[in-house]
Amino acid sequence: MARGPDPKEIILSEQEVEALEKCVRKHTTTQQIARRVRIIQSAAADRNNAQIARELGVSIDQVRLWRRRWVEWQDMPLEEYSVETRLSDATRSGSPGKFSAEQVAQIIAIACEVPRDSGYPVSHWTAKELAMESVKRGVVESISERQVGRFLKRGSFTTASKPLLAQYD
Repeated sequence: MARGPDPKEIILSEQEVEALEKCVRKHTTTQQIARRVRIIQSAAADRNNAQIARELGVSIDQVRLWRRRWVEWQDMPLEEYSVETRLSDATRSGSPGKFSAEQVAQIIAIACEVPRDSGYPVSHWTAKELAMESVKRGVVESISERQVGRFLKRGSFTTASKPLLAQYD
């Protein structure tokens, strides 16, 4: 007598087998995606969820999730929806970001300028001054210095010690 429902059957086309192999061998594939590829490959080899979980050292819930997600994508053409797309995390719910990519880019651009050119008597921007200048220029309505700091830290940016975008005499 079987315990629990039968796992969803995965039958891979030759094209899918090749795409999964190629994905797992690529040096740029994240470990997360590679693990998910191995889950799908094991599922296609008729292993049950518990076996896959034991072999790969993941939870059975994780195996169930990726098996189900692969089946949901199975009818979609591989040319349009790559292995990486199929095995990527779903978009998360929650409120959308408060600042657009364009606003972040403009704040970073300000950080690359010389503060004196904007009337600040300092040689380097601080997060507080960048926040004030961003509001003054109308890039954003309001922003905290902490958020400005996050933008700079996220991209490994630092405020300019020298002009980066233009040469000054």
